[in-house]
Amino acid sequence: MRYKMRKMNWQKTRENLIKIFFEFSGIISIAVLAGIFIFLAFTGMQAFKEISFAQFFLEKEWNPTSYGNPQWGILAMLAGTAYISLGALIIAVPVGIATAIYLAEIASPFMRETLKPIIEMIAAIPSVVLGLFGLIFLAPIVSALFNINSGLNALSTSILVAIMTLPTIVSISEDIIREVPREYKEAAFAMGATRWEVIKKVVIPVSSSGIFASVMLGLGRAIGETMLVLMVAGNARAFPGSFLDPVRPLTANIAIEIKEVVSGDLHYQALFATGLILFAITFVINLASDIIIHKQLKKLKP
Repeated sequence: MRYKMRKMNWQKTRENLIKIFFEFSGIISIAVLAGIFIFLAFTGMQAFKEISFAQFFLEKEWNPTSYGNPQWGILAMLAGTAYISLGALIIAVPVGIATAIYLAEIASPFMRETLKPIIEMIAAIPSVVLGLFGLIFLAPIVSALFNINSGLNALSTSILVAIMTLPTIVSISEDIIREVPREYKEAAFAMGATRWEVIKKVVIPVSSSGIFASVMLGLGRAIGETMLVLMVAGNARAFPGSFLDPVRPLTANIAIEIKEVVSGDLHYQALFATGLILFAITFVINLASDIIIHKQLKKLKP
C-alpha cells in the first residue's frame, strides 16, 4: 500500500514538474519576444525625432550617406518587399493548395506518407543554398528567357521564395483539409456528387479559412526572408517598375548596411526603425493566422 502511495505521489510530482517546465518555457518565449520588441521600439522610434513619418514611408530615395542631404525614404524598398512577397504567393498558393488537396483527398496512404515528408524537408534547405542555386542556375535562365542584362531581379527571387513558402502552405492546408468532417463528404457523395465536386463544393469552402491562414503564414515567411533575397534580388535601391527589375527589400537593406553604421547614430536608428516595421508586419500576420487556424480547427471538431 505504501509503495502504491509513493508511486502515485511521484507520478503527481513528475506531472507538476513537467507542467511547471512548460509554463516556464512559455513565459521565457513571451519575455524574449517582448524584449526584442521593446529594444526595436526604443532604438527605432528615436529616428523619428529627426525623420518625419511622411518622409520615411512616402519618399522613394534612401541614401543616408549623402553628404549634406541624406535621404530616408523606404518606399522603394517596401515596394521591393511587396513585389517579392506577392510574386512568391502567386506561384506558391495554387501549387501549394493543389498539392495539399492531392495529399489529403486523392493520394494513397503510401504516397501521402512518402511525399509529405519530402515537401516538409524543403523547409530544412538553408536559404544560402537556394541563393547559390538562384545565382548559378536560375538567374541565367531568366536573363536569357526575357532577354535582359541580369536575372538577379524580383522574378528570380519570387520563384525561390515561393519554393521556401511551399512547405508551410502545403503542410498546414493538408492538415486543415483532413479535418473536414467525413459526414460532409459522405452526404455529398450520397447526393450523387463526383469526387471533384465534393472537393470543389464541400472540402474547399469548409476549410477555406484555414487555407487562407496557411497562405498568410507563407506570406510572413516570404516577408522575413533575408539571405536569399540578399543574394538574388539585385540590391538596387530604385523603385521597381516590374518583376524584371532588380530590387532591394527591407531585410536585405538591413543586412547590407547594419555592419557599416556607427552604433547610436541616425542611420543606425533608421535601420532599427525598418526592423521594427518588419517585426510588426510579421507579428500581425502570424498572430492573425494562428487565430484563424485555431478557430477553423475548433469549428471542424464534432
